[in-house]
Amino acid sequence: MNVMRNISKILAMILLSMVFLILTACSGRDETRTAAPANDNNARTEAKTIKIAYLPITHALPLYIENELANDNSNSFRLELIKFGSWPELAEALNAGRVDGASMLIELAVKAKENGIDLKVVALGHRDGNVVVVSKDINTVQDLKGKNFAILSRLSTHNILLHIMLKDNGLSYSDVNIIELPPPEMPAALSEGRISGYCVAEPFGAQSVAAGKGKTLFESHELWEGSLCCGLVLRNDFIKNNPEVVEEFVREYVNAGLKAEQKDEDVKNITAKYLKAEPGVLDLSLEWISYKNLRLEEKEYNELVGYMKETGLSENPPGYGDFADNSFIDKVK
Repeated sequence: MNVMRNISKILAMILLSMVFLILTACSGRDETRTAAPANDNNARTEAKTIKIAYLPITHALPLYIENELANDNSNSFRLELIKFGSWPELAEALNAGRVDGASMLIELAVKAKENGIDLKVVALGHRDGNVVVVSKDINTVQDLKGKNFAILSRLSTHNILLHIMLKDNGLSYSDVNIIELPPPEMPAALSEGRISGYCVAEPFGAQSVAAGKGKTLFESHELWEGSLCCGLVLRNDFIKNNPEVVEEFVREYVNAGLKAEQKDEDVKNITAKYLKAEPGVLDLSLEWISYKNLRLEEKEYNELVGYMKETGLSENPPGYGDFADNSFIDKVK
């Protein structure tokens, strides 16, 4: 009986070995069938990862849409969005090369370029989309005299809009108390009476208006038609090393902007994945912004740097040709 049991064990081991060899052989054939030969020009190459920094605001909406849609369609790149909590942190990551690009305040990009950081703006993030929000007792710009007015930073479109608003109404910076606040704090500060007005990226302006705690004194286009705010910036070394990838990335970005301009339920659902805003707040915020024509034109760039010089934000800004690279957006049809 022991001999029979030993024979049975040996036969079982032989059978198990044969099964293993068969499975291994099948696996090897599958790998050969799916792996492209090294010299096959039609083989799909490994997608390049593009790391793009952003802040969770409506001004970066084309990036959100591209991230949702392009990664399913692109052959040459995979988009990786990296969220930051402040502009200084984002700018530091871009300047240090920890990301390949960013959706960022265009004034920050101008200043970075002026300070020797080799970057290019390849598209705008949006047009307009900022508002001056004030408390209910403020009816004119003159009513802001001696009052607290909040902006995120001096180096911002919101500061330029404040400058234009004051100048157009015979006032200057010295006539108001300008304070810098993080955007999420501004609606509460207005509601509590700590400030009488503010100008900031969306959706923080719409929060006060939708809640009935504030009102719109100006939309940005009323102060500066076609105003610039955020741009899509890439490091120039990334552009030089990956021109074909950048071309497809910008094409998908522009298409995402056209999708964003529809402002339909699909767009709102995508936006909700990236920033927190009540539906009514988001609806109002999207009314104020445009995602069409994201090409940075020379005339409007010169207007921007003119304001930056006027407000002391820049002494020697880069020239348009050194700052903007429209070679990719101009290929989009």
